[in-house]
Amino acid sequence: MVSKKADILSALQTDILRLQGYKTSSSPTIDLNLGPIKAAFPNGAFPVGAVHEFLPAGAEDAAAASGFMTGLLSTIMGSNGTSLWISSSRTLFPPALKSFGIQPDRFIFVDLQKEKEVRWAFEEALKCPSLSTVVGELPAMDFTFSRRMQLAVEQSKVTGFVLRPFGSQLTPSACVSRWRIASLPGETNDGLPGVGFPQWSVELLRVKNGKPGSWEVRWENGRFCPVHKTAVAFEQQQLKAG
Repeated sequence: MVSKKADILSALQTDILRLQGYKTSSSPTIDLNLGPIKAAFPNGAFPVGAVHEFLPAGAEDAAAASGFMTGLLSTIMGSNGTSLWISSSRTLFPPALKSFGIQPDRFIFVDLQKEKEVRWAFEEALKCPSLSTVVGELPAMDFTFSRRMQLAVEQSKVTGFVLRPFGSQLTPSACVSRWRIASLPGETNDGLPGVGFPQWSVELLRVKNGKPGSWEVRWENGRFCPVHKTAVAFEQQQLKAG
């Protein structure tokens, strides 16, 4: 009797995870090379076919949030995927996509004038199964709209990313996860000053059935890695030597 109840609960949990965008252990999953962040998700799998919300920590962090998202997009898109990037004031510099192994021509940029046009285009794009990912820059998003987005991707299996500008009002959301991204100074392999690997302070504020947390990560050789403290060690050595 106990075993039967356990089987029923396990089956229900699997169904709930599937509806929220998580793959079951018997289904193929995508390894997004998330490094230390991977353990935050059920079964260690980033939920594709779901909608995720990203918040720059400040006005100066909009590019950082775009960069972190692009690292995720590069793996989800694979070698043949196509993505739409929809906005009324795009924050992304397309040539920067090459730093994450994506050619800019694999993105279709839709630049619109009104926020309501962005919302309409984003929702419609999420319904298109020919796309692998869709990014929408949306200052405002209520629960009803976020729920419609989630229902759309459950059918199309498209992965949606919502980029919310700093200062926009946060509201309840049906998105599977909510992130806050801030930039960190770049770090080179030898710890010397200069332009190095992109680095971020990442907070996973909310994730369904997962474990929120915070990390410092960088993008190196096509994957997310923990930030090394070599720059700090180098400065300490210089102080001691001086």
